[in-house]
Amino acid sequence: MVGMKKYVLRILSVFIVFYSVNAQAQKYYWVEFSDKNNSLYSLSSPEEYLSDRAIKRRTKQNIAIDSLDLPVNSEYIQAVIKTGSKHLHSSKWLNGITVKAETDSFETKVLKLPFVKGIQLTKTSGTKSGFQKFSEKSETETIPIDASFYGASVYQTSTLNGQFLHNQNYKGQGIHIAVLDGGFYKANEFFALDSLWDNGQILGTKDFVDPTGNIFNTHWHGMSVLSCMGGNVPGQLIGTAPKASYWLIRSEDTNSEFLIEEDNWVAAAEFADSAGVDIINSSLGYTQFDDSQMNHYYADMDGKTTRVTRGANIAASRGMLVFSSAGNEGNGSWKYIVAPSDGENVIGVGAVNKDSVAAAFTSYGPAFDGKTKPNVSAVGWNTYLQKSDGTLGYLNGTSFSSPVMAGMAACFWQSVRHVPAIEIKKTIEKFSHLYSNPDPRFGFGIPDFKKAWQSFFPLSVNQLYKNAGWLVYPNPVTDVIYLRKNSTALQNHVNIEIFTPDGKLVKKWIKPDSQNIELHDIQSLPNGILLLKISSDNHSETIKLNKLQ
Repeated sequence: MVGMKKYVLRILSVFIVFYSVNAQAQKYYWVEFSDKNNSLYSLSSPEEYLSDRAIKRRTKQNIAIDSLDLPVNSEYIQAVIKTGSKHLHSSKWLNGITVKAETDSFETKVLKLPFVKGIQLTKTSGTKSGFQKFSEKSETETIPIDASFYGASVYQTSTLNGQFLHNQNYKGQGIHIAVLDGGFYKANEFFALDSLWDNGQILGTKDFVDPTGNIFNTHWHGMSVLSCMGGNVPGQLIGTAPKASYWLIRSEDTNSEFLIEEDNWVAAAEFADSAGVDIINSSLGYTQFDDSQMNHYYADMDGKTTRVTRGANIAASRGMLVFSSAGNEGNGSWKYIVAPSDGENVIGVGAVNKDSVAAAFTSYGPAFDGKTKPNVSAVGWNTYLQKSDGTLGYLNGTSFSSPVMAGMAACFWQSVRHVPAIEIKKTIEKFSHLYSNPDPRFGFGIPDFKKAWQSFFPLSVNQLYKNAGWLVYPNPVTDVIYLRKNSTALQNHVNIEIFTPDGKLVKKWIKPDSQNIELHDIQSLPNGILLLKISSDNHSETIKLNKLQ
C-alpha cells in the first residue's frame, strides 16, 4: 500500500507540475512601451507601413500622417520575447504588444526593461466562458412585409429613407468596409452572400484570434452581420450596401470574455486602416469579463478610457467611419452603452423596430461624460438576415442595427465622396429625427438619408441646375468632380472638356454614358475659374467651375 501511495503521489506531482506549466502558458499580457525611439520607419516614407489607399484617404481629408502611424519598435518587441513570451500582435496606435507568457517570472523581467511603461494581464484561462455573447433569438411575431424588391428586409432600408440613394444606384460601390466580429461561419457558402464572391467584393480575411484557423468554420455572428449590409437576394433580402466591398476580420474569441479581445480589436482596426478601409463596423461590445478584476464600470464609458474605445477613436481620426453596436443591456443590470460605442468619434447605434419604436433591449445613454449616446438608431429589432442554419429570418440585437446603419452610410458617402468622414458623421446625426432633443435610447434618432443628401445641394444650387442635364459637384472643386445626370435617357457616350476662360483646352474625357460619372486628376488643372463642357448626342451644356488649390 505504501508503494502504491508513493506512485499515486508521483502521478499527482507530475499532474500538478503539468497543470502549473499549462496554466502559466495560458496567461496573456498587454505590454505598453514608453516611446518609439530609433524607429526603422519615418513619417516621410509612409508607403512602407500603409497601403496606397490608406495614404490617399488621409491626403483626401487633409489628415497628416503622424507618430501614431509608425510601427512599434521591433527591438522592443524582441527584448520582450526574450524574457519568455510569444508575440501575438502589436498596436502602433497605443504603442504596445500582446504576448503569451511562457515563464513564471515574466512580469518581473518585463518591468525591468527601461522602455516598458506598463504591463497588464489580459487573459488567464482558455476555458469556456459562462457569458452568452451572441444568441439567435428570433421573434415569433409575423411582420406584414412589402412584396417588393427588398422583400422582408424592406424596413431596414425604408426607415432610413435609404431607397432614395439606392434608386440613384448608390449601393456602396467603391466603398471598403471592414467587419470586425467573432466569426464568419459559412459566409463563403450561404446563398444570400454569393454575389459578394461572384463579383469580387470580398477583399480578404484576417483572424486575430487564431491566425492558423479557418475563419469560415468559426462563429456565425459576423456572417449574419455581413448579410445586413451585403446580402443580395432580390425579392427576399437586400442589404443596405449590397455593392460595397468587404474585409472579414475576426477579433472576438466567442469561447471566453477577457480584455485581450479589446487588444485584438485595436490590432484588427489598425490592419483595416493600413489596408485602406473606409468604414469599420463592429458589432461587439465590452463591459464585464470572466475575470472580474478586468471589469469595466459605467464611469469607464466616458468616450476615452478603455483601450478598445481609445483605439476606435484613433481609427476615426485616420479618416474612417467607425460604427459600433450600442449594446443589448437596456433591460439588464448593466443598462448602459458598451465600449467602444461610447467613443467620442465613434457612431454608436441603438435598435428600433420597423415602426421606429425603441427595442426594450437597446442600451441606454448618455456616455458617462454626458455626450449623446447612442448616436443614432436603426432596425435591430426583427432584422431580416442570413441565419446560421442556412435560412433567412429575423434576429434581434444592436449587432444588426449597426451594420444596417453602416451599410447605408456607405451608400451616402459614395454619393458625396468629396466630404470627409467627420462631416459624414455630423450630417448623419444632424438629419436624425431627434437631433434637437436627443433621447437616452434613440440618441439623435433615426437618420433620413434623403434629407442628408439634399443638405449638400442647397436650394440655390438645385434652382441653378433645375433645367440642366447634369448636376456637377462639388463646386468649388479640388481633386474630384462628380457628375449626376438629371434624366434617365442613355446616349452612346459623353464628351467632357475643360477650358480656361480664354478657350484653351486643358483636359478631355470620353466616357460611357452613365447616371453617375467621376472625373479624377483635377488637382493638375490650373487654379481659378474654368469652364466644364458636357456634350452627348443631342445635348450640350457648359458649367463654370471654381478650381481651388
